[in-house]
Amino acid sequence: MRKFLDGLYAASGWLAGLSMIGVLLMVLLTIFSRFFGFAAPGTDAYAGYAMAGAGFLALASTLKKGEHIRVTLVLGMLGGKARKVLELAALLVAVLLSGFLAFYSARLVWQSWEYHDISVGIDATPLWIPQIVMAVGTLIFFIAFVDEFILEILGRRQAAPTGEEEPHHE
Repeated sequence: MRKFLDGLYAASGWLAGLSMIGVLLMVLLTIFSRFFGFAAPGTDAYAGYAMAGAGFLALASTLKKGEHIRVTLVLGMLGGKARKVLELAALLVAVLLSGFLAFYSARLVWQSWEYHDISVGIDATPLWIPQIVMAVGTLIFFIAFVDEFILEILGRRQAAPTGEEEPHHE
């Protein structure tokens, strides 16, 4: 299971990177279309969809690598059981919030599909298509928080970086 989850987080990170490449390609296509005088309608919208995809797909892998911003002022003053209780409480809140985000993201995709909602731009893209990337990203983010919560309960969670470690010099 650990190998599967780590692969899921890595795949999500790679897809986020590919989404960033999609943004680059859409911007380049827009530039070339203006320079060479041909039409490329919808590129702004697709760049926006790819940017949103990059942001949501990167959430889980960023969390699992300890790259999310953490305020550790209170945690640093606590030790032992009090620290563990506060970590568990914070993770439980994160599980609940990310669960709501994943649920309502999936619900938005379903509603867009059910009502045949399309973008208002010239591209007239069915909105469930770009929204599904957001829903998948938030679902993987939720899974990552559940994973962190369970690892904390079991005492196997890696300590998050505090920003006070010595810098690596090579």
